[in-house]
This record gives sequence, C-alpha cells and structure tokens, in this order.
Amino acid sequence: MPLTIDQLDTPCVLVDIDRAEANLARAQDYADAHRLRLRPHIKTHKLPRFAKRQVALGAIGITCQKLGEAEVMADAGLDDIFLPYNIIGPEKLHRLRRLNERLTLAVTADNAPTIEGYAATFAEAEKPLRVLVECDTGMGRCGVQSPEEAVALAALIAGSRGLAFGGIMTYPPAGSPGPARELLGAIIAALADAGLPPAIVSTGGTPDLWSAHETAAATEYRPGTYIYLDRYQVAKGVGTLDDCALTVLTTVVSRPTDDRAIVDAGSKALTSDLLGLSGYGLVLGYPDAVVTGLSEEHGTIDFSASARKPEIGERLRILPNHACPVSNLFDRVHLVSGDHVVATETVAARGRVD
Repeated sequence: MPLTIDQLDTPCVLVDIDRAEANLARAQDYADAHRLRLRPHIKTHKLPRFAKRQVALGAIGITCQKLGEAEVMADAGLDDIFLPYNIIGPEKLHRLRRLNERLTLAVTADNAPTIEGYAATFAEAEKPLRVLVECDTGMGRCGVQSPEEAVALAALIAGSRGLAFGGIMTYPPAGSPGPARELLGAIIAALADAGLPPAIVSTGGTPDLWSAHETAAATEYRPGTYIYLDRYQVAKGVGTLDDCALTVLTTVVSRPTDDRAIVDAGSKALTSDLLGLSGYGLVLGYPDAVVTGLSEEHGTIDFSASARKPEIGERLRILPNHACPVSNLFDRVHLVSGDHVVATETVAARGRVD
C-alpha cells in the first residue's frame, strides 16, 4: 500500500479520515442533543466501514437507495436497513423477500401496483414486510400528492396479508422545510383520523440537517452527504471548505495555452452535476480557477484569472460539486490523514444500482 499521497496514481479519490470522523461525530452529537434518531444514507460513501461507524456512533440503522446496496450492506453485517424505493419486478421482489428474512427491513411505496406486488410476494412469508408510504412534500419526484392518497395507500398496506404499515417517508426540497412540514402535518393528522397513526415519520437531506429538529413530527432523519460534504453543501452553509473530506487527486497532463490546463480527471472521475455552481469542481489552492469542461478522460481548467499557473505534472486536488456520484465512479478510495495513506477501501456497493 502506498504510504503517502505522492505515491498514489491519478486520478483517485482521497478521503480525509479525520474530517470524515469529525463530520460524523458532529451530526450525531447534534441528533443526540435534540433527541433525533439518525438513519444515515450510505449512497454517499457506499462503504461498510463507514456504515458500521455511523451505527457505532449512535445511528439507529442505515438507509440504502437500491436493493443491491442493501444486499451489500447486509452481507457486511448491517442489520437494520431502510430502502425508500418502489421495488418492482419478480426477481427484485424475490430478492427483497430473502433480504427481509435476514434483518430488520422497511421499504416504501407510493402506488397501489407496488403494494400489490409486495403483497403477492409476502402473503405466505413468515415475517411481514414493513412498508412506509412515500409522500411528496415539494420535491416533485416520487410520493403521493395528498393526505387522502396517503390514507388510501396506508389502508391498502394495513389490509394486505404479509404486509405491515410502518408509517410515512418524505424527502423535502432543500431550503423549503416550512411548507413541507405543513403538508407532513396534514398527512399525519389524516392518518390518525383514519385510525392509522404512523409509527415512523422519516425525513432527510443534508442541506437542512442543522434545522432537522424543527420538524417535530419526524421520528428519524436520513442525512447522506454530511459524512464528506462537498462544494454544494458548503454553498448551502452546511459546513466549510475545511470540513470537506472527499477530493479527487488529479495530474496536469497538458498545457495547450498559458491559460488552459488539461487534467486526467474527466467525466469518469468527476461528477458533471453543476447544482447551480460555476464549473465542475473547486481546484484547491487555485480559488480563481474554473473547471470549465469534462470529456470522458479529460478535465479542462481555465486558469486565466489565476496569478499562478500549474506546471505539467503538477498534482491538483479538486473538490467535487457533489460527492455522491464520485463514490460510484471508483473501485477504491484512499483514506488519508494529512499526507499519509491510512487505508485503501474497496467501494463495496459501487455500481449496485439494481
């Protein structure tokens, strides 16, 4: 194993272990102080090592976005997993039943066909499947659109053999917790009036992590990016650049002009998510540089506003706009402390989007 960052080939992912640990501890301390249960989303790191660490610090379990991720985490020994996704299709439902036999599991649904698929699969199972109703509180993605729809699906779940109504789940839009809380409250009230009070009210999102306690009805919170943070989260005020743990180490391979540099990190190493930001990442040490373009294996950086320009062969660290997609681009990440490589971890859930 390489002993220092200088011995690593590029492009590669560096995770500052000290910053990651500090981010995990800070969030757990906040949750403990507000008596809020954390159920971290592993999609950001995809590493059993960090999932286990999150639970060791006090998380009640983990969240996985896809069935394949959940299988990887279960194989690694994680035993309480929330899978907030509509699981559809015979093969996936067969896998879901096998997974439910192994651990404490919950899934979501926002439509009757999904619930009917669950019911057909679990009708004869010894252990019921816990199902939460997903509610759209402004994100405009999945989720029922009204309290009435939530009640109808909750009743369908509760009345289906092999299923247990677990509660409700939402992923509100970042920066708009007020309207989301109002709609969530209306859904909870409608369910209670129907004799179906939700035992679990699950919400999440790193951008609003530090105000999570203000959603008093929530029983659990699902932050993901908080472990690494990224350029977008810094822009949202979740942390500072000094809190960001994940960077992409890359090498300048060409200087076609005085103002333009090409690095060996393109779209297969850096996310193309802009998220309203200028450029495809922040070049540490060169705050005025702009990552203007990504092709598959080339990153183009404009240094025209920089007083100092990099030389060919110089190694740069780029803070991505969004850390989560980067984790899914590499087989391994290097955990570092200062300039020292502490460990190299296989990204076990990489590519498990099935």
